[in-house]
Amino acid sequence: MSIQVICKERISPAQIVKRDGVVLEHLPLVRAIAVRVHENLPVHVDIDDLVHAGILGLFDAVTKYKPEKKVAFSSYAKHRIKGAILDSLRQLDWASRDLRRRHKQVETVTRELAATLQRQPTESEIAEKMGLEVGRWRHMMIDLHHVGLVSASARRADQSDLPPPEFPAKPDSRPDSMCARAQLQAALSGAMKTLPERYQKVVVLYYLKEMTMREIGGILGINESRVSQIHKSALEKMGTALESAGIHSSRAF
Repeated sequence: MSIQVICKERISPAQIVKRDGVVLEHLPLVRAIAVRVHENLPVHVDIDDLVHAGILGLFDAVTKYKPEKKVAFSSYAKHRIKGAILDSLRQLDWASRDLRRRHKQVETVTRELAATLQRQPTESEIAEKMGLEVGRWRHMMIDLHHVGLVSASARRADQSDLPPPEFPAKPDSRPDSMCARAQLQAALSGAMKTLPERYQKVVVLYYLKEMTMREIGGILGINESRVSQIHKSALEKMGTALESAGIHSSRAF
């Protein structure tokens, strides 16, 4: 797909040359952002789809960028690129074409084996028929489960002739939700690093280890009241660090 096909607004030849130059210069930025987002997504999400969405976001950035606002273009473009990628994830068909193809293959193999063996085949038999290691087959089944596809082997024998049922993926297993959750965790981790060591320990023990203020005080050798003070101060410091990074709410993710 050419650059001019992606962006069809009426602009002069000189503007096209300038715009395309900016786009080409920042293509590595698109790729870098797409790779970082892809690291937090299920294996079936195609990184090339993310890159394509990011390029559209880059074009949007080039079109709407206003130099008079004195914001570096790369900083402005990052937000547009990332936003376009996340928007594409929200619109993505969670069960990708590849997974749907594998799902149909499992259905077919299971039925063929059931007809030959006159019983429901085992997972090792299905995996062997498909030319897969049992471990790889199980991993594929997990992927199918995550996107809401149910294999024939999970149904009763009297249902084997029915079309394969499909259910929507759970909200927390959707790629955009997984990505947002990972980004929120990274932001919180960054804010944590701004705290003194003792403050970090209080936050970890309270929120991750789910210990009480009294139990934390026993470990640190301080009273419960002091733990409470440190906890309150730690949250305030983390809030300040997040705000300085431009994050004012978890809704930003």
